[in-house]
Amino acid sequence: MSQTNILLESGTNELEIVEFYIDEESEDGGTYRSYFGVNVAKVLEIIRKPKVTEMPGTPHPAVKGTFNLRSRIIPLIDLSVWLNKSMIHTDAPKVIVSEFNNITNAFLVSGVTRIHRLSWEQVEPPSGYVASFSSDSFTGVVKFEDRIVLLLDMEKIIWDLNPNLAMREDQKAEARVEPTDEIPYRALVVDDSTSIRKLIVGTLVRDGYEVEQDINGQKAWERLLGLKQKSQDSGEDVLALVNLVVTDIEMPAMDGHNLCKRIKDDPVLRDIPVILFSSLINEKLFHKGESVGADDQITKPEIGVLTQRAKALIEEKGRPRRH
Repeated sequence: MSQTNILLESGTNELEIVEFYIDEESEDGGTYRSYFGVNVAKVLEIIRKPKVTEMPGTPHPAVKGTFNLRSRIIPLIDLSVWLNKSMIHTDAPKVIVSEFNNITNAFLVSGVTRIHRLSWEQVEPPSGYVASFSSDSFTGVVKFEDRIVLLLDMEKIIWDLNPNLAMREDQKAEARVEPTDEIPYRALVVDDSTSIRKLIVGTLVRDGYEVEQDINGQKAWERLLGLKQKSQDSGEDVLALVNLVVTDIEMPAMDGHNLCKRIKDDPVLRDIPVILFSSLINEKLFHKGESVGADDQITKPEIGVLTQRAKALIEEKGRPRRH
């Protein structure tokens, strides 16, 4: 799959998505086409459906088997089955080979249309009511003149299919923060996934933090601007108000790279440690976080690593005593 310039840029609040579709038979005997999308950064390549070896005892009927791609054995997931759709099978279905959370998977779809370059401001978060119809399996909605494209939550799909890969609280973690002035450290957690956000928040609270949370970078940035104003009005160092920002990368309205860049470009906020916690943290994309000044980058679902490195960052930075 060709790489485009957007993959070399950071902090622009832009993304590219691969648009694909699933065809199913409509009630009148015709064809109904549903459109979906996935971040280009998660796509390794797009291929024709290969020869698949079935696997007995798969955890879900959506897992059709495995195939060999250049000596890599990759599981194939039929997205239509996962989404409870009856896909019309043709002679030329497409397979989207993806990599995130350092794991490679492939998804069977009817076809692929094109790549779109968008601003995250064009991606609307799905309403809870609408998302419930697809088991909360998509994270954003993009509206075009003649169709709606749903951005699928590939991580949730994989975690539901294989719970062993899912993020869960690390009961053995020993990352408790014990400030010398006995005032809890304060963290801001930013993630558009309700379940992941709750898990991060719960883990940090267990470790002695006070935690605020936002669903995207735009809301987090507005909150941080409010804290900046408060620190300026009171003469208090902003690190007395917030000691850490943990943010996802892929989020509607404003992504984590853009949020991080804004924080690090701001003369008042720049000393706040920022950890990027995302499925997009890998060797190929690590440089993007570095270019926006992230203090650390951790791939999901390593929440135990997150709490340990958060503690180290805060202790390294230190903080002024609150008034």
